[in-house]
Amino acid sequence: MSFGKKMMSWVDARFPATETYEYHMSKYYAPKNFNFWYFFGVLSMIVLVNQLVTGIWLTMMFNPSAEGAFASVEYIMRDVKGGWLIRYMHSTGASAFFVVVYLHMFRGMLYGSYKKPRELIWLIGMGIYLCLMAEGFFGYLLPWGNMSFWGAQVILNLPAAIPVIGDGLAEWVRGDYLISGITLNRFFALHVVAIPLVLVGLVFIHLVALHHVGSNNPDGVDIKKLKDKNGVPLDGVPFHPYYTVHDMVGIVVFFIIFFAVIFFFPEGGGFFLEKPNFEAANALKTPPHIAPVWYYTPFYAILRAVPDKLGGVIAMGGAIAMLFLLPWLDRSPVKSIRYKGILSKIALGIFVVSFLVLGYLGVAPATPVNTILGRIFTILYFLYFLLMPIYTSIETCKQPPERVTGGH
Repeated sequence: MSFGKKMMSWVDARFPATETYEYHMSKYYAPKNFNFWYFFGVLSMIVLVNQLVTGIWLTMMFNPSAEGAFASVEYIMRDVKGGWLIRYMHSTGASAFFVVVYLHMFRGMLYGSYKKPRELIWLIGMGIYLCLMAEGFFGYLLPWGNMSFWGAQVILNLPAAIPVIGDGLAEWVRGDYLISGITLNRFFALHVVAIPLVLVGLVFIHLVALHHVGSNNPDGVDIKKLKDKNGVPLDGVPFHPYYTVHDMVGIVVFFIIFFAVIFFFPEGGGFFLEKPNFEAANALKTPPHIAPVWYYTPFYAILRAVPDKLGGVIAMGGAIAMLFLLPWLDRSPVKSIRYKGILSKIALGIFVVSFLVLGYLGVAPATPVNTILGRIFTILYFLYFLLMPIYTSIETCKQPPERVTGGH
């Protein structure tokens, strides 16, 4: 026996290294008909690693105080060798994270990846999404730019809308009567330590849950039902080497686009880094138009669409809560959109359009026309979920195939 095999034998006797590798990689059988939409899960992992690594590096030179935060970011950008690249990798990485996560969630909605037996995977994934929203918000304040300051001011005033306890709750969240260095410091602790720990833990159990029940596929067919004499699914291929190599194509294309944005378009036209954020936070200078970062704007548009402040907060929370209920709202006998009826297809199309339009309205000024449009598309957004038990029950669906179609 070679030294390498002896070493692995010694490790395996004390830790299930080979067994874990086989269970999650070489003997984990994934459907052979994965398509373009299945790149975004692994891309989410890639961006998570990017955010953690660049975040650790930035922490080494960041000063989490009201007096030093903005200056330390300028120092990283101008004086630290390669600092501008790491900072842009982190700031652009935040937007890239939400792009790939939104596409990953859309794929789940497209192919019914939230339906039995994957309800728990969907709920854990939604927990990851909530963590990402919190992580993005806490990190947004840290550069102590003027838009960061005023954006946080608007969001941190939302708890004040809650009757009786609102004012006390808002003060508790801020740690002060107004946003100050105390707020910045606690957001730094949450952004750098608390939320990432929860996030990494949730990603781990998301993968464990996924590999326990198996991956869904564009046909929504359970590949575990048909196996050969060795117990291997007839329509499955080992995740390694087939999909590890396959995913490298998607990763390379992603990095080409990602670094093209970093080198040539790092501000994203004001969507990734807003112009007022190149000025230090100033409590006496309000930006002309306060808006959150683009990945929160659909929910911000819903908040603004409701005239009552408390009602807006409830509507915004409800818009996110509805996503958690998807496994129980969808009464369709089939999983994939390929075999669902026309009503589900129209409803999903309207939902996507309403989400995109609300995303635009969230960054647009609150004119009378935009307010009316915001209310119309907010209603359409909620109708997708509220009417789902009805239209998924009454529509005529196609019969899914016995085995997957379009395999490699």
